[in-house]
Amino acid sequence: MNPAEALETARTVAERLRANAVARDRANLPPKAEIDLLRDSGLLAVAPDDHRTAHAVTRIVSAGDASIGHLLGYHYLHLWRAALYDNTELARRLWREAATGGHFVAAVSNPRDTIRATTTGDGLSISGRGAFATGCAVADRLLVSAVRDDRETRLVAVVGGDAAGVSHPPDWDNLGQRLTASGSIVLEDVQIGHGDVLGTFPADEDESSPRWLRLSLVSLAFQTVLTQILVGIAEGALDEAVRYTRERTRPWPASGLERAVDDPHILAGYGELAATLHAARLLADDATRAFAEADARGLDLTAAERGRTALTISAAKVVSTRLATETASRVFEFTGARATTRSTGLDRFWRDARTLTVHDPVVYKSRELGAYLLTGEIPPITPYS
Repeated sequence: MNPAEALETARTVAERLRANAVARDRANLPPKAEIDLLRDSGLLAVAPDDHRTAHAVTRIVSAGDASIGHLLGYHYLHLWRAALYDNTELARRLWREAATGGHFVAAVSNPRDTIRATTTGDGLSISGRGAFATGCAVADRLLVSAVRDDRETRLVAVVGGDAAGVSHPPDWDNLGQRLTASGSIVLEDVQIGHGDVLGTFPADEDESSPRWLRLSLVSLAFQTVLTQILVGIAEGALDEAVRYTRERTRPWPASGLERAVDDPHILAGYGELAATLHAARLLADDATRAFAEADARGLDLTAAERGRTALTISAAKVVSTRLATETASRVFEFTGARATTRSTGLDRFWRDARTLTVHDPVVYKSRELGAYLLTGEIPPITPYS
């Protein structure tokens, strides 16, 4: 589908998700039906290297259900990053499977995991435990990051979601993002062939090399996607609150008004949130633009260019973090006490925002921005920036 069709489809999917989001959040079941919805809609087939469209779709779907937007945004990210490695045929096959077969892709790539790949007679055996393996429990294909048994080489391999030796402990019971299937994953002697390896690279590779700089964009991709999800959460919270205030909020007696929508305090409060949301949306799109431009540079990307891209994305992440948590909290000031009932489910936006915003402490992004402003220091390359 073309970009316009993808955006329209995303709006339709988001509305379907919004309609029963409260019930699904409360049930807290693995998001198999939701992945089927994405599959049937054709959204899994959006070109992952069309960052502008993929990120816009992610934000729209996140407004309807942040968990499912999170899964979809990561699906695009993993398909895109597969093409960064040496095994281009395997990367193309992954994309074909998503585009024509509706395969959903997730990854085991938490930088704090310790997963080992041991050489066997005709391939590799992968074992270890991964934390926060978002979407892996419902994925058709997994990208697994591991360290070879000699500890001198790292690799990324493709593993079937239902491969022998793959299991998912039922340990995801978090405050928010409940339908992201982000619990642990255990790999026990999972067998793969050498052709299932997307790429390898030395553990001590020079971080100034063109290839390393290109691969380092992966950490920025995560931050850009998370920024769009956070803006989507704010959009969803504001839309839901506006709907509630129009239809159900009663005016406070001291206002002397017959309708809550005429209360100047409520009007000004919503106006402030709308203005801040508009600013954050522009910043998020600027982050996507910067990321897309850095990606387009390929192996010509320089350390300085990569650093400036990181700063642009960090600025958007800082603002979107504040926006999502503040919007999801302040809407209760304008909806009233009755909006706190569990059946309303307005709390899900704050729970989702709070869960995502501690993914990595945003204060370190602020520190990078301040250091550049005062000293010109370019942010170091880390798994989170």
